[in-house]
Amino acid sequence: MLKGLLFDLDGVLTNSAKFHLTAWNNLAKELGIKLNQSQLDSLRGISRMDSLNLILKYGDQSDKYSLEEKEKLAAEKNAKFVEQVETMTPKDILPGIPELLAAAKRHNLKIVIASASKNAPKILRRLGIIDEFDGIVDPATLKHGKPDPEIYIKAQKIAGLKANEVISLEDAKAGVEAIKAAGQFAVGIGNQELLKEADYIVPDTSQLNLDEIEAEFNKR
Repeated sequence: MLKGLLFDLDGVLTNSAKFHLTAWNNLAKELGIKLNQSQLDSLRGISRMDSLNLILKYGDQSDKYSLEEKEKLAAEKNAKFVEQVETMTPKDILPGIPELLAAAKRHNLKIVIASASKNAPKILRRLGIIDEFDGIVDPATLKHGKPDPEIYIKAQKIAGLKANEVISLEDAKAGVEAIKAAGQFAVGIGNQELLKEADYIVPDTSQLNLDEIEAEFNKR
């Protein structure tokens, strides 16, 4: 029986993912690294340091920087991202999300954020929806990033539920892999081929319908 929804943030509730990718791409250029679209897309849904390490790997610079230097680079990227976050308003909530959250409330579902973003509380406050959620996983408590299932297992525990009682929503391949590794039902939002491991896929958030998703969930 469905009792909760677990949400990724960037690219699911709002398109803050574009700010992340722009900030990472600009940092990569400063480091003399040119990222193609596939490489940029691979940064979706993973933690700040994992993203930086991946960029350095793409540029054959994995051993060029100390941990302290990497932390400084990641902080530089984050500062630029936060500048963009400060411009966000409730108008930046993606289509279909207000209706989905309202439906979840009517069904008395627990709702938890499972995002690798350390800026999740700030973003949710800017969007005016932080009070809609029963909890937020603190990325600082995580030992492993997506596609490891740790974040979704923690979100499930915050909700006080079992793996077969939740539906988790993601727009990133790494996120879907994390959900499935946690033994949960995965809703993928975006490219069907990229998210093919998901149990249910919609092209964009406007197509999210709780009754339809729950009907598919109940078949599993």
